[in-house]
Amino acid sequence: MFTLIAFAVSIVLTWGAYTTARKFVRERLRFVPAAQSFWAPIIAGGATALVALPIVGLIPLIGAGTALSVGFSVGLGVANAQGDIRRNLPTVF
Repeated sequence: MFTLIAFAVSIVLTWGAYTTARKFVRERLRFVPAAQSFWAPIIAGGATALVALPIVGLIPLIGAGTALSVGFSVGLGVANAQGDIRRNLPTVF
């Protein structure tokens, strides 16, 4: 039972991190050249994972895998937002 709850929490955190990062880059960082660089998704995802690792250590249901998946999803969100900006897609989801 606790495994299912931990999995659900992990999925919700990962989805929330992805959508938040994608929306933030698409709306707020649209005209920032550094946010359009090759390294932006890598730095954003790595920084998120490093910040999340100590936090998930305090929560008994989730672990390091959740922190890594949240960091990976932030990186994917930034990368997808970069592609959306290059293709001039509208900012509304």
